[in-house]
Amino acid sequence: MKKRHLSLWDIISMSFGFLGIQMGFALQNANASRILQNFGADVHELSWFWIVAPVTGLIVQPIIGHYSDNTWTRLGRRKPFFLTGALLAAVGLVLMPQADLFISIMPALWVGAGMLAIMDASFNVAMEPFRALVADCLPSDQRTLGFSVQTILIGIGAVVGSVLPYILTNWFGVSNVQVSGAVPLNLLLSFIVGAVVLVGSIMVTILRTKEYSPEELAQFEENTNEEPIVKEEKPRLSDIFTDFGNMPATMKQLGAVQFFSWFGLFGLWVFTVPAIAHHIYGLPITDTDSATYNEAADWVGVLFGVYNGVSAVFAFLLPAIAKKVGRKTTHTICLLFGALGLISVYFMPDENWLILSMVFVGIGWASILAMPYAILSGAIPAKKMGVYMGIFNFFIVIPQILNALIGGPLVEWAYGGNAIYALLTSGVSLIIAAILMRFVKDEDDTAIQTK
Repeated sequence: MKKRHLSLWDIISMSFGFLGIQMGFALQNANASRILQNFGADVHELSWFWIVAPVTGLIVQPIIGHYSDNTWTRLGRRKPFFLTGALLAAVGLVLMPQADLFISIMPALWVGAGMLAIMDASFNVAMEPFRALVADCLPSDQRTLGFSVQTILIGIGAVVGSVLPYILTNWFGVSNVQVSGAVPLNLLLSFIVGAVVLVGSIMVTILRTKEYSPEELAQFEENTNEEPIVKEEKPRLSDIFTDFGNMPATMKQLGAVQFFSWFGLFGLWVFTVPAIAHHIYGLPITDTDSATYNEAADWVGVLFGVYNGVSAVFAFLLPAIAKKVGRKTTHTICLLFGALGLISVYFMPDENWLILSMVFVGIGWASILAMPYAILSGAIPAKKMGVYMGIFNFFIVIPQILNALIGGPLVEWAYGGNAIYALLTSGVSLIIAAILMRFVKDEDDTAIQTK
């Protein structure tokens, strides 16, 4: 018995919820620093407020992975987790830009930071079960396509989320002006729309995707001469530590690549708004509430939409490129393009030229979202897919935590408050990730090429 090949529409339906997740995630990435600065945060403090998000991911991901591996309900195996995550993330999206409503209880800045943590933890609850769902439901030779489709949907959702504040202001005349310390109206409405789309897209996946039963998965495991997925002994949460110790070699090798990739991405998300406002628009570092600052912040949303849009388009090409040159080489080249994009920001003469920089960043982002997971899924046992996807997240959140701890002090003391150098640091980090890809063994690719 083998896993059936799914139609393209079935694969799209399986990952459709990721469109809403990434729309919300993009709203967070493009606007969280802006919102926190609206509520009074200084530029060198931004990374510290972001640190709660990866810390929660570090704790949440492996636990969610463990329980999703060993939970079987009438709703399914992975579905209960990404539904719960979506609902909680929607609450965070609605409340974060309205944190000033709770000012009688505590400062809006702290409420906003708390909502940022809730959002990111909830996105983490939803995301990794989606990764595991693709590996659960697709045969090996469709997984690169599955993760590429997921990347396309991520890109579409991220484009809409990134440019939505700009569209509301420039197409529909919604104000982007900060009034009395409150977040501009275009941001408030954007986050509400994001919450609605998030829940709606998740429901498409839940209603249209059928997960394999425990008995079917056990038969698949038997056919690969692996231990059946259904065990007599009851799984324990402490098994996570055992699984961590038994981590496959390919996963460790990819972990080093992921570390430097996500160190760079964190710098992009946290520091792009102040970097562009100061380096391109010429604003003083302390200016966080002028009309020009809000114009620069809206333009960063457009730029983030560009790199996400490019990633969605480029993801269509990834399976063909990977088939031609291999997944390792594909990912290496894409990481170098991403590094070029980040470093080139420093040299661009005006804000319009930054679109070219984001095109290169988008190529790197497309591969980061697909290739590591396609490689990883062929190196870990199906019965541990969820927990290992969760543990793999360590190599995503730990570099973000490190960047959160040192990024702010670097900007303040080493870079003289100029956040553009944080983007250069991110570019160098992606170059290191590309170099480390040469040490990764792609077992699944080797098997396919041997055939």
